[in-house]
Amino acid sequence: LSLPSVWDYRPDRTQYSRIVGGLEAEVGEFPWQVSIQVTNQHICGGTILSSWWVLTAAHCVIGEIPTEELSVVLGSNDLTSPRLEVKGVSSIIYHKAFKRESMDNDIALLMMTSPIKFSPLKVPICMPTEPMPSKWHKCWVAGWGQTTSADKESMKTDLLKVPMVIIDWKECSRTFTKLTQNMLCAGFMNESYDACQGDSGGPLVCTTEVSKKWYQVGIISWGRSCGQKNTPGIYTSLVNYQRWIENVTQLEGRPYDAEQMRSYSKHKSKDSSSSGCPALGSPRGRLLCRLLSCLLLRAIFHW
Repeated sequence: LSLPSVWDYRPDRTQYSRIVGGLEAEVGEFPWQVSIQVTNQHICGGTILSSWWVLTAAHCVIGEIPTEELSVVLGSNDLTSPRLEVKGVSSIIYHKAFKRESMDNDIALLMMTSPIKFSPLKVPICMPTEPMPSKWHKCWVAGWGQTTSADKESMKTDLLKVPMVIIDWKECSRTFTKLTQNMLCAGFMNESYDACQGDSGGPLVCTTEVSKKWYQVGIISWGRSCGQKNTPGIYTSLVNYQRWIENVTQLEGRPYDAEQMRSYSKHKSKDSSSSGCPALGSPRGRLLCRLLSCLLLRAIFHW
């Protein structure tokens, strides 16, 4: 995961991220994370927002990409798995005010051709609350990509993760003069943790100290370099776009309701695995609990 100078994605050229200082994510640790692909090749990351919608960056999907060539892989950390779940895309909607020159309003939505069925490995992320917490407790970024930028043989097909800290906006604007109020900065000072090309569109997720729920705070957007110490990456600040998301999804006939997704678990049956706003790693715990329950019942049955 590490940011190049102004991420220059071209739909006709697959670019992969370069992971610097990344750790391999565990199965089910980031169940909202998806791989956006063109003709079965990973180009960007994205996030499950609801059963019909995936959130990503506008610069990932702007241009002449036919929807029939675009697909979303979900529910797996390993892009080489023989059991990948692949969803088709029926609509690409990017923010009309997106400007490549400034990278302002770098946000887009993909509508699926059929609804996503939630499971322990496929869970929608929560939108950030308003007002935003003054300080997030923990933040992470995850993505697929190369470990060495010049070596395509080093391409990682497993999801990698890096810890992040949100940097003060005013402090960051001294380094990035074109920073707008629709952007935020995140990095890990004195470390080379970062995100890069193929990670674009993926989520920056954070939690508060008092809550185990994870919220998508940002969308990986652009930066000055890949993994350069003391140089943060730039993210689309998601708190500014909740009304846009609600309006767009309403117009498309598949409305998104943030409050409904936050309370999703309350309206489901006893299957808590389908709850929204998960705790990091909680799906893995639920899978373990189910496995142990199954083994216990089997032991009782054969007693």
